[in-house]
Amino acid sequence: MRSLALLCLLVFGSCAHAAAPEQHYLDLRDRYIVKFSKAKESEDTSKQHDAALRELAAALRTLVGPVTIKGLPADGKSNVDTLFKDDVGFGHLDGLGFATEGDKLQAVVTTTGLLKHWLAEHREDGMPQEIGAALRSDRFYYYAIQDAAFAKYADLPVTKPAGASASAAVLGVRGNGGLKGPPSEIGVVAIQGDKVFYLAATDAVKTAEIPACEKVWKQMMARKTPQDAMAREDQAMDAYTKCFAREAPSQSWFAAAVKKAQSQLDLLPLR
Repeated sequence: MRSLALLCLLVFGSCAHAAAPEQHYLDLRDRYIVKFSKAKESEDTSKQHDAALRELAAALRTLVGPVTIKGLPADGKSNVDTLFKDDVGFGHLDGLGFATEGDKLQAVVTTTGLLKHWLAEHREDGMPQEIGAALRSDRFYYYAIQDAAFAKYADLPVTKPAGASASAAVLGVRGNGGLKGPPSEIGVVAIQGDKVFYLAATDAVKTAEIPACEKVWKQMMARKTPQDAMAREDQAMDAYTKCFAREAPSQSWFAAAVKKAQSQLDLLPLR
């Protein structure tokens, strides 16, 4: 019994120790959110906010460790880029963020513990709570980065890297207006141990409209119900993207999209 008790103590003690740095980061982040969400806008507040983001980035570097991703800067910043609750883009995925000029290529590196916590924070946004399901959902790619919406058009059947326990790749459209059109953004995610890598590339591949899906769109938009135009367009978009996902593998450009997604996974430091 004494040995069993000692074993339990060691197990739970090590788990608590492992979770401590993540909890330290979350406590620090939440304190700053409370502070800045009550603060009045000023130059001094802006300077304090920038300093807070640098402090969060330092905490994340301790959690994530050194990261080198081909084609991206060596020094990551906090992917959480605002601590004001009312700001557009509040609630991005907690992790170190890396980006090229103009955000053509972006990456976020985090831990599975922070990812699970973030998924729970977005439960009311329709975010799946199981990691595998989340990585197949447009909700993940919508809320993780940038301030623009994201529509998933198709899954891309990539080969899981040897050093990863899981991977996913999606093709979609990101924007602040209409999200209907030939998809060109590819997002890939890989998990290695307790480390999670997300890499998004805009204008990654050239695709084309699919006539059969255009027909579905027009049929849905021609319906008289629902009467609310926005609701009708949402239904049409849902039917359109489902059609696109079914038809995409038979398109001439699909193999190039899969190859591009695989090459994005190859940029990640998975060993």
